[in-house]
Amino acid sequence: MAWSIRAFHQGCRVLMAAANSSTTATATAAAPKRGRPAGILKVVPVSQPLGEFLGVSEVSRTDAVKKVWGYIKSNNLQNPSNKKEILCDAKLKTIFNGKDQVGFLEIAKLLSQHFVKSS
Repeated sequence: MAWSIRAFHQGCRVLMAAANSSTTATATAAAPKRGRPAGILKVVPVSQPLGEFLGVSEVSRTDAVKKVWGYIKSNNLQNPSNKKEILCDAKLKTIFNGKDQVGFLEIAKLLSQHFVKSS
């Protein structure tokens, strides 16, 4: 019994050593190349009101939502009794169609109209 455990243990060590050396060689050779971002990470032109709000003429959708949320948080525009509601000030009303209150799930939907469609 001791002999079989010893023989098996040595055999595994040899197999693992071979697997480790070949794995690192193929992992570096087959590393995926990163291209331009696509989808919601792609930088696209935005409408004039959103561009003025963000201070840029082109932005990705994710960055736009992050910056809008940053503005909301820094100016304490969430309803204190219901954190899912955003109380719009004059600057937010320009990008949210003049609404006084917006649900947090509506933000992405309301921002989507500001991204210029490319054809």
